[in-house]
Amino acid sequence: MTPLVSRLSRLWAIMRKPRAAVGSGHRRQAASQERRQKHAKSNSQAKPSACDGLASQPEEVVLQASVSPYHLFRDVAEVTAFRRSLLSWYDQEKRDLPWRRRAEDEVDPDRRAYAVWVSEVMLQQTQVATVINYYTGWMQEVNQLWAGLGYYSRGRRLQEGARKVVEELGGHMPRTAETLQQLLPGVGRYTAGAIASIAFGQATGVVDGNVARVLCRVRAIGADPSNTLVSQRLWGLAQQLVDPARPGDFNQAAMELGATVCTPQRPLCSQCPVQSLCRAHQRVEREQLLASRSLSGNPDVEECALNTGQCQLCLPASEPWDQTLGVVNFPRKASRKPPREESSATCVLEQAGALGGAQILLVQRPNSGLLAGLWEFPSVTWEPSEQLQRKALLQELQRWAGPLPATRLRHLGEVVHTFSHIKLTYQVYGLALEGQTPVTTVPAGARWLTQEEFHTAAVSTAMKKVFRVYQGQQPGTCKGSKRSQVSSPCSRKKPCMGQQVLDNFFRPHISTDASNLNSAAQ
Repeated sequence: MTPLVSRLSRLWAIMRKPRAAVGSGHRRQAASQERRQKHAKSNSQAKPSACDGLASQPEEVVLQASVSPYHLFRDVAEVTAFRRSLLSWYDQEKRDLPWRRRAEDEVDPDRRAYAVWVSEVMLQQTQVATVINYYTGWMQEVNQLWAGLGYYSRGRRLQEGARKVVEELGGHMPRTAETLQQLLPGVGRYTAGAIASIAFGQATGVVDGNVARVLCRVRAIGADPSNTLVSQRLWGLAQQLVDPARPGDFNQAAMELGATVCTPQRPLCSQCPVQSLCRAHQRVEREQLLASRSLSGNPDVEECALNTGQCQLCLPASEPWDQTLGVVNFPRKASRKPPREESSATCVLEQAGALGGAQILLVQRPNSGLLAGLWEFPSVTWEPSEQLQRKALLQELQRWAGPLPATRLRHLGEVVHTFSHIKLTYQVYGLALEGQTPVTTVPAGARWLTQEEFHTAAVSTAMKKVFRVYQGQQPGTCKGSKRSQVSSPCSRKKPCMGQQVLDNFFRPHISTDASNLNSAAQ
């Protein structure tokens, strides 16, 4: 068990309290409903809330001359209908996810909040299907599963936050979105709102990538959601719509709608519970009517009164309505910059282990930046000449393992791996120590692992590609192409389910949602 996991295990043990008996079936559902009502009542007493969604609005939704009311909800009945339709659909269609069950069944508010907190941290930049198994294992017993989930910085922030709850807050989670964000490290606006609404019943809206897409289509907002002004409007709409009686369910319903129906590329509009309130759908109908020429004049469909290039929420003038896209016209995002190209050299250093088995050297990356906290083979920035490259790489290896024979350093090939914003080319080297006394002590931040341990360690896909190239160039193994981007061994056992999950997680993916909206695509 890693030191991080060990510390988190102790923290979780401290936070655990004797669990009150909870009935099953109707009694459990009734208790859950009673808690929600109490939370809503308590929240409404502590902080006035606009039950109709219109009476009290944050300053950020005050209209400006450059934003049309067309993009807002102006009618009490419309807001009520939106809430009712969305929640009714959610009650029938919601996915059975482990963190939802815990949020419903857990009677202890601190444990309930912790359960929601863990799920939201895990779901950052990670898909639901990947998180489910990790979450279940984590909540059963905090263990080394986090290593496979990656993004160590999330684990560190969760650890820091849990320590603060235990040591400074008496074991009690903050109860509001404002105090959660203020007091817990790593808890941003979205995570704070999710915990407060789901665990404590605070009527606070949330905006992640899925919710942003739903709101943009429902109100025909075509501007880039990552724009500061647009983001503020989306948060204002979320706060306007959230149901005071069932805020947690409402926020999860909005996320669920974006994840399963109002998807980025192929939305299932015919299954949408709020289709009748969707301005994007209305725009599609209007354009179809105009194209069919079945009606004279303009059909009776409302448009933005400022749709003259002045409205900051409309489709940008440079990207007008595209008939082939339909509702996918909303929202339009800023064009993604091509990834910058970088190069480095990395070396697989292998020695015979103390017990005879082969070991390879891994070093830990810095705690910030690309692949923060993950483990990799010793690497250096690319040098312009082969001689300088070998010298720099050998110096880096000796920093971790002491004097090494330079003549055994061999160039094996290259690996190209593209992250969302970086195209990184690794020049792969290998150095096998033979006939030497195994190195048993290394500085902090380095460790020797067997090949089996390597495949379960917190390493990136890029390092797995590098290792496959190394394996392919060793005597007695299959030969890999020195120029291939992905070099595969000729024979290897089918990975276990856990390894498949790790591999899937570390495959680079382009997020379909605005990067500054705090959330993973659920």
